[in-house]
Amino acid sequence: MRVIGTAGHVDHGKSTLIAALTGTHPDRLKEEQAREMTIDLGFGWMKLPNGEEIGIVDVPGHRDFIENMLSGIGGIDAALLVIAADEGVMPQTKEHLAILDLLQIPAGIIALTKIDLASDAAWLDLVETDIRAAVTNTVMQDAPIVRVSAKTKTGLNELMATLGKILEEKPERPDLNRPRLPIDRVFTMSGFGTVVTGTLSDGKFSVGDEVEILPAGLTGRIRGLQTHKQKEDVAVPGSRTAVNITGVTREQVQRGEVVVHPHQYQPTRRLDARLKVLKDASAPVKHGDEVKFFVGASETIAILRVLGTEELEPGEEGWIQLELRDPVVAVRGDRYILRRPSPGETLGGGVVVDHQPKGRHKRFDDSILKSLESLSQGSPSDILLEAAMGLNIANLREIVTRSRLEPDAATQALKELLDAGSLITLENGEPATSSDLLAIALPQWNTLQDRILQIVESHHKAYPLRRGMPREELKSRLKLSARAFNTALTRLSEQNVLKEAGNFVAKTGHEIRFNGQEQVKVQALMRKFEANPYSPPGVKECQAEVGEEVVNALIELGELVSVSPDVLFRKKDYDLMVTEVRKAIDQNGKVALADVRDLFETSRKYAQALLEHLDAINVTMREGDFRKLKS
Repeated sequence: MRVIGTAGHVDHGKSTLIAALTGTHPDRLKEEQAREMTIDLGFGWMKLPNGEEIGIVDVPGHRDFIENMLSGIGGIDAALLVIAADEGVMPQTKEHLAILDLLQIPAGIIALTKIDLASDAAWLDLVETDIRAAVTNTVMQDAPIVRVSAKTKTGLNELMATLGKILEEKPERPDLNRPRLPIDRVFTMSGFGTVVTGTLSDGKFSVGDEVEILPAGLTGRIRGLQTHKQKEDVAVPGSRTAVNITGVTREQVQRGEVVVHPHQYQPTRRLDARLKVLKDASAPVKHGDEVKFFVGASETIAILRVLGTEELEPGEEGWIQLELRDPVVAVRGDRYILRRPSPGETLGGGVVVDHQPKGRHKRFDDSILKSLESLSQGSPSDILLEAAMGLNIANLREIVTRSRLEPDAATQALKELLDAGSLITLENGEPATSSDLLAIALPQWNTLQDRILQIVESHHKAYPLRRGMPREELKSRLKLSARAFNTALTRLSEQNVLKEAGNFVAKTGHEIRFNGQEQVKVQALMRKFEANPYSPPGVKECQAEVGEEVVNALIELGELVSVSPDVLFRKKDYDLMVTEVRKAIDQNGKVALADVRDLFETSRKYAQALLEHLDAINVTMREGDFRKLKS
């Protein structure tokens, strides 16, 4: 299914020509019919001589309505540039031509209309010469010119045959399995409810599909589909489609929003793009300018951030970042237009290269400019790698979706990157069959690995007597999701770069070691434990003797066992005490706190701390004043 769009100066006969071709006048508003001027978008359809049915978007030519024109021209397969024979190339002709060129409309045909008003053939030859000069170095430079008259029907058959020929030479719209329909009309039909129309791209819609309307976030279900007033069960990419949606009201939906399948697209308020400034622009485009931004059927105000320079002169190209007042749905590869808000003027346009940039770029960062260049001109592998780098750690499906590559190209590019080690999967599985595997680009993996090691090493230097860094503290420092963090640590552990012990992470080879002075203090402390094994120094006394970090290290090393906040035992004394308590209970069936106190010739404080500890670790259980072994 194909869609063509008209373009051209006001009153050059666009709507009249469409009516002659289709039998339906595209001007649907009373004001349009009264003024004989297209104000908003009009629509029609017709069959070409080869049997193909195509849709037509008729756009307004008057300068006052140029922005309505922009909402319809972006989704077309070919342009029908209409130029009246009695006037030739006019101001809006040039502006529409510039817009077609900026949007890189893939095919075109020029209709030289109203030839019945021309005085002679020589005049028509002269007008054609002017047209060829006007379209030089634009997307329309090789477009055929067909002389027609809607009034006398002259040339209409030739126009249709020529249109069929140029469309046959262009590929069908790809089905990327992620449909989106920019809404250019919203209305209500009695008995049906809310209906939206637009040109469907990137995938199919089927009756019964759940849909989401972005950026509003409304959800609904497709009740019915029509293409050219014919009911369809499935709408295909490239078709002019009317979608009857249940669950939403007419008042909730706005032109410029996009109908999609849930969870496949995300609105954005920031875009990276390549900008070409029109050579006829009245002034340079400067950093900080406020502009009108048009993409799909949407329009919003944006602040322009010029990258790598302060301004772009008329005729120049450069990199920009757009900060949008309102969120839009756009993806890499979408064409856009910029206009000056007041006085109204088309400034330029270009292509979106990153629809979800990570943040506000430093304007004069060479690495940013190189990355944008790679996204703009690279091979499928380059594009996929840049998409991965834009997401950091993400599943393969998200990376492919962000790349905007067609399925076959994405599959091949993914294989190339994985085989080359340029893209790394962090989880076990077969990438060809599991699109949910987490992956990361090699440069970012190296950066992440270095950062993890730097953080852990810094922790070891600050706390050399600790087993390692708490996992949660490391995760918080890295600002990663739990899944991404866990998979990254698992990979580093498998590579023997890090080791994990419980809730701690340490660099492989890290060990707790006391320096000479600390070792002397530890030996002195341990002599005190040896002198009174069952009534040893308390925690505070130990900390005063050797320091809190050393005490904690002795516990980590297993030299000391903490049985309460204030009571520590040497490991070998603790093991002996546990054995003797078990033996006493085996012999007597139970044991009292006083029995334990007397058994070890210690105080109630130590006996009680030991027994409560054994209760906590399920060695014993308390019954009244006695303890029994827990079965």
